[in-house]
Amino acid sequence: MKLSRRSLIKSGGAILAAPFILGAGGVRAQSAVTLKLHHFLPPASNVHQRLLMPWVKALEEQSGGALKVDIFPAMQLGGKPPQLYDQAANGVVDIIWTLPGNTPGRFPSTEVFELPFVAAREATANAQACQEYGQTHVLKETGDTQLLCFWAHDHGLIHTNKEIKTAADLSGLKLRNPTRLAGEALAALGATPVGMPVPQVPEALAQRAIDGCVIPWEVVPSIKVNELTKFHTEIPGSPTLYTATFFLAMNKGKYEALPADLKSVLDANSGMTFAKKAGEMWDSVGAEVRASIEASGSGAISTISEDEKAKWVEATKGVHDKWVEDMKAKDLDGNALIGAAKALVQKYANG
Repeated sequence: MKLSRRSLIKSGGAILAAPFILGAGGVRAQSAVTLKLHHFLPPASNVHQRLLMPWVKALEEQSGGALKVDIFPAMQLGGKPPQLYDQAANGVVDIIWTLPGNTPGRFPSTEVFELPFVAAREATANAQACQEYGQTHVLKETGDTQLLCFWAHDHGLIHTNKEIKTAADLSGLKLRNPTRLAGEALAALGATPVGMPVPQVPEALAQRAIDGCVIPWEVVPSIKVNELTKFHTEIPGSPTLYTATFFLAMNKGKYEALPADLKSVLDANSGMTFAKKAGEMWDSVGAEVRASIEASGSGAISTISEDEKAKWVEATKGVHDKWVEDMKAKDLDGNALIGAAKALVQKYANG
């Protein structure tokens, strides 16, 4: 059978058109997007297993497999934790999870939640308060990326090899701090703050380069703090001594290049939705870790008295005053930011 030129043109056109008439599944197969997410904690960490992996799974399922994210933990793609934000901004990776506190002073508006005795005991309150606050105060400082979520963990506590009952017991102890303001708070209480990314903590403790650290319960098992310290000291109630904040940020070009439907899936699982899940994870895992350590008897858990806490609040007021002065040089009203943060923490703590 001979084919005419017209028949060949028609059949060729049908072949070329095939990918576009296979239906949504066929089109999706042709336009699937795979992104790279980079972070600093080990793959066994709770953040990796119980927050980031479920988030990635939700994106893939809700996009029908068209939006995939490969996670690279423990800085597997190179660099150091303080470089993560720039890796997203510069397109070295697509998405990062990091602490703005890793680059002190770069994101001044975020620091308000890191001030002593501003954050709530519960992560669910802190995470949602940060996300709402961030929409007004943080986006302008993160304009070189697409900020998918800004949130904070639950109460941090002090892990040492010496029992802590009063501020006097902190005198001279070298304690790892996650942010500069947590460090200033520890210094005001008599300790010697040592700033370092959390992956360095186990070796520093083992080598006695530090006497202890301040971290939340959630991260304790992943860096073996329960094996390297004997005493775990909590601060009662809210507000608590400190918290640390986090960014889930994406390369702006990659975000803007996403098809509208995939961008919609990403947006629906980011922002306040992600903040709520992050807060719930920190609170539930923190309770699990605390109960496990208490049941095992591997460490002594104690809580300072309310009277002692009041002394700590008074001793750290200068950290607030200094921060407000520092913000003036950045054309920020520090007192107004503190007021906004406290109001939002209270709003979600009561919610």
